[in-house]
Amino acid sequence: MRPHVQGSGPVEHADVTESGGRLVLIVVAVMAASLMQTLDSTITNVALPTIQGNLGASQDEGTWVVTAYVIAAIVIIPLTPWLQDRFGRRNYFVGSIVGFTLASVACGASESLTFLITSRVVQGAFGGGLLATAQAILRDSFPPAKLGVSQGIFALGAIIGPTLGPPLGGVLVDNASWNWVFDINIVPGIFASIVLLALLRDPAPARSTAVDFVGLGLLAAGLGSLQYVLTEGERHYWLADPIVATMTVVCVLSLAAFGWYELYGTNVPVVDLRIFRNRSVAAGSLLALALGGVVFGSTYALPQLTQGVLGFTPTLSGELFIVRAVPIALLTPLIVQLAGKVDTRWLLGIGFVAVAAGSALQGLATTSESAFWTFGPSLILTGAGSGMLFVPISIAVLGATTPQEGPKAGAMVNLSLQLGGSIAVAALDVVLDRRWALHSQLLTADATLSNPNVHDALARGLSVPALAETINAQAAVLAYADATFAIALLAAAATPLVFMMRKPKAPAGPVEAAA
Repeated sequence: MRPHVQGSGPVEHADVTESGGRLVLIVVAVMAASLMQTLDSTITNVALPTIQGNLGASQDEGTWVVTAYVIAAIVIIPLTPWLQDRFGRRNYFVGSIVGFTLASVACGASESLTFLITSRVVQGAFGGGLLATAQAILRDSFPPAKLGVSQGIFALGAIIGPTLGPPLGGVLVDNASWNWVFDINIVPGIFASIVLLALLRDPAPARSTAVDFVGLGLLAAGLGSLQYVLTEGERHYWLADPIVATMTVVCVLSLAAFGWYELYGTNVPVVDLRIFRNRSVAAGSLLALALGGVVFGSTYALPQLTQGVLGFTPTLSGELFIVRAVPIALLTPLIVQLAGKVDTRWLLGIGFVAVAAGSALQGLATTSESAFWTFGPSLILTGAGSGMLFVPISIAVLGATTPQEGPKAGAMVNLSLQLGGSIAVAALDVVLDRRWALHSQLLTADATLSNPNVHDALARGLSVPALAETINAQAAVLAYADATFAIALLAAAATPLVFMMRKPKAPAGPVEAAA
């Protein structure tokens, strides 16, 4: 077995804590960059039907506007610590912001679907590492005693960004054009680039390490094929489709080979998998997988229900997510204070229970007559639960790592969030497709003249095609309710995993909790 060496040896991590006006400017600029990336994860979904119509694309073709970005981003996320080491954190972060902004300009100027998808690949490649790098920068810019504060600020961008994407996208599509869901990144991108280039300091010098081309290739093949299978599997009947079956084999073999090679086959691994020896990192990544599934799963399903079956406008549908964002914004400062004083595992447990209860309540409230405020109580409860999850996970993971390990741990947690969302979306597609078919079959079987309701409806002049349309709509509503119950089950199942996390040494003040 070869010795495991990162670069040319240990590098001293310099103190880059900031204060006063410098700290404020750095935080604002980092948050601007983070919000560009997190907003982009959901804002495009709202504009997708309009983009398809304007560029003459089918639904299957249009889906690649989202898929191309996710595949590129998900490959880059675990590479982020290595990229920071090789190019320097400041250079990598500012370069990523500039590249993301330019790619956004290209996306907004696209006149063909091919050019748009290509630009989205570039955008994802530059945007994939923004969130993990932002988290590491905020951690190091604050003193250790303020770890909770730094992660609370980061959580606002990481959670509220995807939540605000749908309403902002709806407003832009309804009142301007779909191009603005990309052009909106220009101003914050320029601002963040200038401020961070001028003020941000590197905690460690860049290192000219050897490039692990084998590891890079295996990782790209494994994660890229995984995302393809998750996105296209249900649409093409999974393993019955030769391309999906081939991609599944590529995914399994590539990821298995990647794990072995990074652990035993190279002395300069592009991804340091040994970080999972830290129990808090392993448990935090698993919980982040569940959190990503819950947050992105609900963000995916609700707009489809409200805009499709219930007939909400994109703006009205998006405003539902503002209802969920309010308790997150209100609770985050309180959670920051509590996280340093109580066992964070209890906060996580309560948060997952609240999300499970809120999702179940939303499923019960979902009918063909549901109005905007029908979803209000469930979204408030779900938002409150989400607000109790991200900060404690970040504090528990980063508080258990050294400054050198922090970027690796942050990248793994963010990768888990993204994978959780991708898996949840694929799973919800399966639930929606199959439960819709099942409910349609059951309702159709019951729609006979012997059914008094059917007999009365036909007697009042309802046509048979109109009856069939009503049955299909009701089947859709029941399928979306089932999908929401599935999200509730995921949150409930994740709750016991909270206690895989290490118990804090002392539920005392913030300094001890962050040490």
